[in-house]
Amino acid sequence: MWRSIASNAVSILIVALFLIGGVILWGRGQYEHPGPLTQAICLQVERGSNFRRVSRDLEAEGAVTSASIFRMGADYAGKTADLKAGSYLVEPKASMEDIVDIITRGGASTCGTEVIYRIGVNRLNTQVRELDPTTNRFVERASFEPGEDETPEFYIQVKENADTRYRIALAEGVTSWQVVTALREMDVLQGAAEEVPAEGTLAPDSYEVRKGDTRADVLAEMADRQEKNVSAAWEARDSALPLETPEELVILASIIEKETGVAEERERVASIFVNRLNRGMRLQTDPTVIYGLTRGQGVLGRGLRRSELRSNTPWNTYVIEGLPPTPIANPGLASLMAAGQPEASDFVFFVADGTGGHAFAETLDEHNKNVARWREIEAERGSDNN
Repeated sequence: MWRSIASNAVSILIVALFLIGGVILWGRGQYEHPGPLTQAICLQVERGSNFRRVSRDLEAEGAVTSASIFRMGADYAGKTADLKAGSYLVEPKASMEDIVDIITRGGASTCGTEVIYRIGVNRLNTQVRELDPTTNRFVERASFEPGEDETPEFYIQVKENADTRYRIALAEGVTSWQVVTALREMDVLQGAAEEVPAEGTLAPDSYEVRKGDTRADVLAEMADRQEKNVSAAWEARDSALPLETPEELVILASIIEKETGVAEERERVASIFVNRLNRGMRLQTDPTVIYGLTRGQGVLGRGLRRSELRSNTPWNTYVIEGLPPTPIANPGLASLMAAGQPEASDFVFFVADGTGGHAFAETLDEHNKNVARWREIEAERGSDNN
């Protein structure tokens, strides 16, 4: 009898072990296989939250089939203590394993509210936008110019949210004075920014910042990126260029940056200035004259007067020989590379062509014809506006 009981007990134990093993395999499959989500969602993990609360939110959103399996899988993976606050984009069919990885790896939020401070040549604009997870597109919720417009209530509200992301978008051709002035207007940053960095030393780029970051640290990151950009452009330069130092490369790149907003023209515009330098011709470029008048502090806001083209400033390339003493703006990487690797051409003249680009010429006669055509376009536009 005892043998029978023992035999039955062993059988029951074996069956139980098979059942437990089957349940574990089933649960593992539920954890690792694609999930039931049909549309992307933006999952918000509040500061101080826990896996139990998050798992319930996910179950309510239809992102996981079982909150319990989600928690057990995270516990088995040893990640329950790694939960990070933020807003996270959960894609359709994301597995429980994928979601656990998203909310524990850290880094910037991937959805929710984003504030972008756009530092442009003419103004500072603040844009508040939210990612619509169903379309994966941002929707603008507010836009204003700090110091000019009334601060929207929505902007004030989102600054109180711990998962709001902040980004500075620095445009090519902005001066260092404009950058510092704009940073002083950003109320999510701290600390003073008393000194204006040397012209040309800040990299136009996109910068992720956090509430409470210092202005000095932001400027240091901009300077570090520009140093790397200049180094890369200088290393890749054409050795036959009439440029002796990386600083001269930056000066030329800043002029290219201010002369054309058409990406495809940068190398050709660069070739014109290089050809003029090689031939001993004056550069004769209006943006340098403007910089001599404003020192990069604001926008001139009008056309140049004839007397100003003859003004005696160190930056007036109608008067001085060669390059001006400093850059006239902060050039982007594309303009730096164009300055170091200009197009091979014989062009020495260019003028606006009415399309946003320029007409180029090798001889003064060709240039005069292009100028005459541009004057006709200006006259036509003037009559259309009357």
